Amino acid sequence: MSMAVEMSSKQPTKDFFSSPALSLSLAGIFRNASSGSTNPEEDFLGRRVADDEDRTVEMSSENSGPTRSRSEDNLEGEDDQEEEEDGAGNKGNKRKRKKYHRHTTDQIRHMEALFKETPHPDEKQRQQLSEQLGLAPRQVKFWFQNRRTQIKAIQERHENSLLKAELEKLREENKAMRESFSKANSSSCLNCGGGGGGGSPDDLLLENTKLKAELDKLRAALGRTPYPLQASCSDDQQRRVGSLELYTGVFALEKSRIVEIANRATLELQKMATSGEPLWLRSLETGREILNYDEYLKEFPQDQTSSFHGRKTIEASRDVGIVFMDAHKLAQSFMDVEQWKEMFACLISKAVTVDVIRQGEGPSRVDGAIQLMFGEMQLLTPVVPTREVYFVRSCRQLSPEKWAIVDVSVSMEEDNNAEKEGSLLRCRKRPSGCIIEDTSNGHSKVTWVEHLDLSASTVQPLFRSFVNTGLAFGAKHWVATLQLHCERLVFFMATNVPTKDSLGVTTLAGRKSVLKMAQRMTQSFYRAIAASSYHQWNKITTKTGQDMRVSSRKNLHDPGEPTGVIVCASSSLWLPVSPTLLFDFFRDETRRHEWDALSNGAHVQSIVSLSKGQDRGNSVSIQTVKSREKSTWVLQDSCTNSYESVVVYAPVDINTTQMVIAGHDPSNIQILPCGFSIIPDGVESRQLVISSAQEADRNTQGGSLLTMALQTLVNQSPAAKLNMESVESVTNLVSVTLHNIKRCLQIEDC
Repeated sequence: MSMAVEMSSKQPTKDFFSSPALSLSLAGIFRNASSGSTNPEEDFLGRRVADDEDRTVEMSSENSGPTRSRSEDNLEGEDDQEEEEDGAGNKGNKRKRKKYHRHTTDQIRHMEALFKETPHPDEKQRQQLSEQLGLAPRQVKFWFQNRRTQIKAIQERHENSLLKAELEKLREENKAMRESFSKANSSSCLNCGGGGGGGSPDDLLLENTKLKAELDKLRAALGRTPYPLQASCSDDQQRRVGSLELYTGVFALEKSRIVEIANRATLELQKMATSGEPLWLRSLETGREILNYDEYLKEFPQDQTSSFHGRKTIEASRDVGIVFMDAHKLAQSFMDVEQWKEMFACLISKAVTVDVIRQGEGPSRVDGAIQLMFGEMQLLTPVVPTREVYFVRSCRQLSPEKWAIVDVSVSMEEDNNAEKEGSLLRCRKRPSGCIIEDTSNGHSKVTWVEHLDLSASTVQPLFRSFVNTGLAFGAKHWVATLQLHCERLVFFMATNVPTKDSLGVTTLAGRKSVLKMAQRMTQSFYRAIAASSYHQWNKITTKTGQDMRVSSRKNLHDPGEPTGVIVCASSSLWLPVSPTLLFDFFRDETRRHEWDALSNGAHVQSIVSLSKGQDRGNSVSIQTVKSREKSTWVLQDSCTNSYESVVVYAPVDINTTQMVIAGHDPSNIQILPCGFSIIPDGVESRQLVISSAQEADRNTQGGSLLTMALQTLVNQSPAAKLNMESVESVTNLVSVTLHNIKRCLQIEDC
């Protein structure tokens, strides 16, 4: 359901001319130019190219039908003899003509599907594909070579058209300025008081320089002044939002233009959400949907306005799911930035509404609403860079039962701003979002499309497959997170919860208080574990050679955390265990003493257990850890969906927790969470290396990417300085815990 296509706008000169197929194609273009051809583009894409070595040159798209190409071997028998006649009707000399091999539609479809996932297949992949399709390996090789050439040609033609349009615009502006200057010869200049004809070019240049300086001062002042809607934002958010003056009203892009772009993006999203083949193809290997980029360019040519310098990655994915919330209420939640952050707390570290372009209609004021927004997207690990993006969000009621939430970046200004502000990863949204349709009984069907342009970035090898295939921030992740959030809300508001699902809590008020405290703990864990600019992570290597990320912060005013200096240590690793099995291992209280370095082997028992979803793994529990010296209570929140799982826990004060169980407000209870994030490794064909009674089940589900984060208060004085002894004590706890986990799962060699 996702795609990552990497393209380069600048290729080395040597590679460009050394490509055999491309050299032949260029030769065909040059021959065309000398013969007076008027359409070199069609000749480049569709010309049948031959050379003395019988190389294969094939260019096609899925809808273009079978394509003729010269085979490296004469696959259809001996050469035919073709006789030609001269002008007098006499037979001329005979010449040999090779027969051509015609690719079938099925062969093209298979090669197109692999190309969308791997534009540069290795020799093993080409050999496997040639055997599967009955083609020679060189035929497959040159098909991919020419396919890359075709994509590059399309991109270069598009960039050329943009440059031509910009050049024409500059010429028109230059012409208008000359005409204005000519008309001003007989009038006086209001700035200098002299006659228009008396000003020399140097005087005009000086005046222009002064005006530019004044404009820069004005923009700088705007950049330091927070917008009214930004009162609750951090300084970092205000700094980034302040650079957005080029978006709205009185600045370079009029609001009417933004409305026009949002309307066009809504139409595109509808087509992207409902179209099947040939726009979307299903991968035979992974089962995921892949965007046919050629078909996309044909369908939406006017929307290709992003041009990053250097390499670019395109991610496109689509997913469908049923959620426990009606469509209108969902639409309202998407247009409220605080509710939006809460819905996707594990994915969004920062979000803010920068400006309201247009107010909505109707009682809820959301139909037709358009907002300018900023968001920072994250994974629950510090080793994957966050993604920052400015975009316009629009809400449209398509019918009484159907709504569209559309996100789109409206210009290239956000690319420049991201570069100036030192963003970790430049990101631009093509029309993305979801179509929400009421089904029955308060349920809604959500069709999600996620479509991004990204500057190429370096990802740690451990997460490279997961990120580069588009799974990390794809549609499946967003839909699964939304489903889990809506399900939690239903169970939170329920009044008919069975007694077996509320062990240890006797009142509905107590149940809500415990669930609310667990949710706050988990959201705090999300903020602590990710690579968001909230934290400054430092990479260190432990004595055992394990990579660790460490960050520190000082808490002065948050009553929900202990006051003082807090250190967080995190480490990520791959385990040859299925995510389901690993999640169940952490939830099992009878095995907690095996891995928890802080429990010291003490007996653990659940005294409170609350269900918050249909899956039994979605639950909140309070566990008592009994040792000889004392008894400690631990609050644990477990969350799982089809995409990822987390287990978050924290020691809590017994007396205050008893008050929460009785129904008191848990907002000011101090919690410092630790926990685990578990996601699939993203490699469907990877074989696991462990053997046990459940080996078959593990092999079918793949391995897991596990991230552990442990937080501790190292000094109760916020003014205290952090020392290396405190850092080493925290990192040692993480190392011991991870060692215990691998020992319990019998994978110590991993």
